[in-house]
Amino acid sequence: MVHDECIALYLHDAYHQLKRFDLQGNFLGDISLPGIGSVVTEGNFLNLTGKRRHAELFYAYSSFITPVTVFRYDFDRHVNEAIFQPPLDFDSSPYITRQVFATSKDGTRIPMFLTHRRDMRTNGNNPTLLYGYGGFNIALTPNFTVSRLAWLELGGVLALANLRGGKEYGEAWHKAGMLENKQNVFDDFIACAEYVIAEQITSTPKLAIMGGSNGGLLVGACMTQRPDLFGAAIPSVGVMDMLRFHRFTIGWAWVSDYGSPDDPEQFKTLYAYSPLHNLQSGTHYPPTLVVTADHDDRVVPGHSFKFAAALQAAHAGDAPVLIRVQTRAGHGMGKPTAVQIEEVADIWAFLLQVFEI
Repeated sequence: MVHDECIALYLHDAYHQLKRFDLQGNFLGDISLPGIGSVVTEGNFLNLTGKRRHAELFYAYSSFITPVTVFRYDFDRHVNEAIFQPPLDFDSSPYITRQVFATSKDGTRIPMFLTHRRDMRTNGNNPTLLYGYGGFNIALTPNFTVSRLAWLELGGVLALANLRGGKEYGEAWHKAGMLENKQNVFDDFIACAEYVIAEQITSTPKLAIMGGSNGGLLVGACMTQRPDLFGAAIPSVGVMDMLRFHRFTIGWAWVSDYGSPDDPEQFKTLYAYSPLHNLQSGTHYPPTLVVTADHDDRVVPGHSFKFAAALQAAHAGDAPVLIRVQTRAGHGMGKPTAVQIEEVADIWAFLLQVFEI
């Protein structure tokens, strides 16, 4: 409660909005955020600070091109003022983030954020990185990652898809992408890829897909179902063996979202999209960089080892199929900065080589 008002945070089409209500619950208006972005939270706690009798609200905000910045909202003047931003040698003014909607196979509208230069030409020749997750009731809201700035400065387009299986639209959206509905997630991602091609933002030879963990499964499933659609694939620490995932470390806990291979009916669903089991010999798969770590105790590296080996055996053509194994590292959290830089540098170098940038 600030300024004798209740300030509420809304998730609207996967980005945040702040709304004002009086003490009787009547809507008073919006607090306009600096752009399409996110109010930064810590766990389940909002970083909204103010006093009931004061006419100012403090909040932390970030976007794809804005690092976490503290803003002050003045209730009397209805303006936002940035009062602290980390120093960053990056000019965000040439770039824009916009939201579009792709239509999935069953007609569902799938939101997607596009970040690119304002003067981007729609000639089908822009290197594009499409990122997704789609699972475990996790929403992908706009967030700042400094490594993405290098991709943007190279002329790349960043596309982030908000797939079913997350919580962008509540529990119904989550359930529409889990268990027997998991194929919807892959259909959504494929629809987003087809959208950026149809709109001539990019083309198949310039389109890369990337995701980690459950997102690695996403990439693996999509590249096996539609190998013709993508110009590169980067499945990172992915769940690739859907028939044995539950037998290793924390994998048993994922049965709630994936189903159990020990159940005859759920086995059929899992087998139908399991990346490891749907590779077809003699198929031209896109250039692929599998990323994993030798001490990953969440998604054990065996998933990536088996998938990379099977992909190399099945693959036809000259496109590279590589695996990058980070030693003395785990699922991704807690890596030293130097190790993170090395990993991202290798990923960008792979895409630069494949796309001939």
